[in-house]
Amino acid sequence: MSRRDEVLDALVAMSQFLGDPSRDYVILGEGNTSARIDDETFFVKASGTRLGGIQRQGFVAVRNAPVLEMLDAGELSDQEIDERLMAARVDQRGPVKPSVETLFHAWLLTQPGISFIGHTHPTAVNSIMCSRGWRDVIQGRIFPDEIVYCGVAPAYLEYTDPGCALARAIRKTVEEYRDRQGVCPKVVLMQNHGLIALGATPGEVQDITQMWVKVARVLAGTQAFGGPHFFSEENVARLHSRPDEEYRRRVARAEGR
Repeated sequence: MSRRDEVLDALVAMSQFLGDPSRDYVILGEGNTSARIDDETFFVKASGTRLGGIQRQGFVAVRNAPVLEMLDAGELSDQEIDERLMAARVDQRGPVKPSVETLFHAWLLTQPGISFIGHTHPTAVNSIMCSRGWRDVIQGRIFPDEIVYCGVAPAYLEYTDPGCALARAIRKTVEEYRDRQGVCPKVVLMQNHGLIALGATPGEVQDITQMWVKVARVLAGTQAFGGPHFFSEENVARLHSRPDEEYRRRVARAEGR
């Protein structure tokens, strides 16, 4: 089996996992996923398709360079974005269109250690991200496994119109995060929108998504008892650097196919 086929099969399986209705991460046509094929191309979910039960034909291969050019092309109309996305497809035959959120997938897949992306709209996460107090609620870390699987902190941004504007805002947010933390985030949270999980493997994306959904549920639950008790910065640094926790991260990566 070629690498292209292996990547596509892995992406299909990951997408079906994230799109399983019982998990409540997405419904109907919500969310999108992607995977890097090589340095020049990647797969992304086709616009309008559903993650739940998605098959190979629900994805489209896209050339990276023409999509990245859109991020620095100035103001583009919705029609121009659609036309450029269609022109960026590896296979020009057929009507299948890449998701408009292909733009942020293209840029994020160029970042070190990121080969798979899962963007979902979990109810538990959006219960926070659609609230007035979202920024305060997500400021701290609350239990060790959050740090093991999701890193020292999520990146986050205010609501931005999907398309070029959102992709540019995500690029700026992630670059600023990388300057502060020295690494790319594992989690990007978007106000009134949802969650992006970034991983080296499909299993890592699944683990990050599951863990941050748990984080959201625990954060919501703490509101009944006076609000969350956040770890100190020293606690977070210690948990992130402990040898036993690093060992658990390595095991999780090895299992995350």
